[in-house]
Amino acid sequence: MKTPNGFEVIQLFEQYSPKKLAVEGDKIGLQVGTLNKPIQKVMVALDVLDEVVDEAIEKGIDLIIAHHPIIYRPLQKITDDGQGKLLQKLIKHDIAVYAAHTNLDVAKGGVNDLLSDCLKLQNTEVLVPTYSSSLKKLVVFVPEDAAEDLRAALGKAGAGFIGNYSHCSFSTLGEGRFLPEDGANPYIGQKGQLEKVNEVKIETIFPEELEKKVLNSMIKAHPYEEVAYDIYPLHNKGEELGLGRIGELPKEMTLKEFAQYVKESLDVKGVRVVGNLETTVKKVAVLGGDGNKYVTSAKFKGADVYVTGDMYYHTAHDAMMLGLNIVDPGHNVEKVMKKGVAEKMSQLAEDQGYQVEFIPSEINTDPFTFL
Repeated sequence: MKTPNGFEVIQLFEQYSPKKLAVEGDKIGLQVGTLNKPIQKVMVALDVLDEVVDEAIEKGIDLIIAHHPIIYRPLQKITDDGQGKLLQKLIKHDIAVYAAHTNLDVAKGGVNDLLSDCLKLQNTEVLVPTYSSSLKKLVVFVPEDAAEDLRAALGKAGAGFIGNYSHCSFSTLGEGRFLPEDGANPYIGQKGQLEKVNEVKIETIFPEELEKKVLNSMIKAHPYEEVAYDIYPLHNKGEELGLGRIGELPKEMTLKEFAQYVKESLDVKGVRVVGNLETTVKKVAVLGGDGNKYVTSAKFKGADVYVTGDMYYHTAHDAMMLGLNIVDPGHNVEKVMKKGVAEKMSQLAEDQGYQVEFIPSEINTDPFTFL
């Protein structure tokens, strides 16, 4: 096992939640400190507040991965009070802070998927599409006896995903010819002799962003020292990602029952509800954080109820006129990302052979108290 540096940890994180998924202008990335150091402990936090920094110091944290950026507006000065004091404390104790905001909202397995999982939503899809990946096609030629291992390696690297199906490929049997020249070390045949081999042509697709990973896996799994392959750009629409999710509850319930279900499922003390409490709900839209802008999107997608935070007074009136029920559990429900990201990163680090600990922050950063 290897102790990674900060760049390696963030590179791993950005495989899961790439920056390109963030909405334009979002304040993401490294905000405090340096990544040019060994990283043994990472804390995953929703917010970076004074108590969270004290927790990080006490636990010997090297890096904080936060959902909400610590620096969201331009700083006019850094003094020994307020935010300035917080930044000085982080720098003094050599704790770097990396922010993943809307990219983590959009990412597969990110905030909105975690919220959907908590509510046990079924048949979920994206509520507000913001990103569609570009696809490419890989065609590779391999001897018959190595074809199965190569297909498995390509699938494990992320090639061959079509909707809810993985490891998709098409194979054609044919005859390959090659003549090993001086300096060659052929897997099959001899130098200076034209060779004919029964080979399989494997065709599969992959998202453009996985090209390097897929090709590296292909080369490692392929027995030939020179791999023959082609890559074609495709016009096919790739996987659609975006803000929020919409899906169905396991069973119908009244809005009143659903509001209580949200409280229990998302671990909050109270919720605000818009709509007739006796209305039956089944189809649920959910969007972590402030989802005021997407009320019409939830209605257009056929949601019976929309779960989101920070609902404005007049937006609630708009929802009433649209006939859309609202359950507002607050912005802080995004705290699900602390445990979710820590578990995801722990698995990715283990797969990569990195010796690094990911710890969810235990501090409650909700500024509101219910009486």
